[in-house]
Amino acid sequence: MWTGTPLGILRHITYLTPAIRTMIEKKADTNVKTALRVIEIIEVFARETKPLSLSELARHLDAPVSSCLALLRTLASLGYLYEAGRRQGYYPTGRLLAMAQRISKADPILGKVLPSLEELRDTTCETVVFAKLDLMSKRVVYLDVLASPHPISYVAVAGSQRDIHANSLGKALLSTLGGEERRALLSGLKLQAYNKRTLVTPEAIEADIQASLERGWFANLGESIMEDVGAIAWPLKVSGNDYAISVAGPLYRIESHVEDHAKKLRVACRFMEQNI
Repeated sequence: MWTGTPLGILRHITYLTPAIRTMIEKKADTNVKTALRVIEIIEVFARETKPLSLSELARHLDAPVSSCLALLRTLASLGYLYEAGRRQGYYPTGRLLAMAQRISKADPILGKVLPSLEELRDTTCETVVFAKLDLMSKRVVYLDVLASPHPISYVAVAGSQRDIHANSLGKALLSTLGGEERRALLSGLKLQAYNKRTLVTPEAIEADIQASLERGWFANLGESIMEDVGAIAWPLKVSGNDYAISVAGPLYRIESHVEDHAKKLRVACRFMEQNI
């Protein structure tokens, strides 16, 4: 008996005509695009922070008004959007916030590490980032970001992704892989040179990883697209999985406090590994 998704099953049936196969694959592609469009709508409201009319939303999304109308009506019928007033546009209801809070509260990892991340942010007064390596995209994914109290600081949001070769967290996470796995991963990537400090060969990155392990911190000191940003990072293992934490800020502040921040960072990582 066939098992799996309907699309997966149908793809295994050899007698489907090319026209039917094309129709099925187009339908799957449409579903993916619709899902992405819903996420984009939520992100537009988060960015604009005001009610938006149908035409305004279509303009922000660079999408046809007709397709936006269908999505808005669907989201409104499900209780995610409401009309703020006659001709005043749509705005998200509290349902999104309530769902996000329930999801966040049930997170199996972030709730456990948050107190230590907050303490590290408070003692360094710099932005602290908790991240993981996504082996599918081969990029660093920011799981949580705790903002610095300084008016001039490194700014990022949870969910952001970064290249592994020009990021302190990426280097720290690469160090958790075996040598062969690390070389295979790097050899399959296009290592973009953002500036003259960026390491763009597997050999240079490997040498930097070994030096970082010896000195006790991984660094991105102006190596990425933001040349005036610096960060140091260290890996840790929580519940059997590898993560990394960074302390990031303006390059001049990070460079002048690198040893002190690195010591506090390692202490925080060791505490979490031993107590979570």
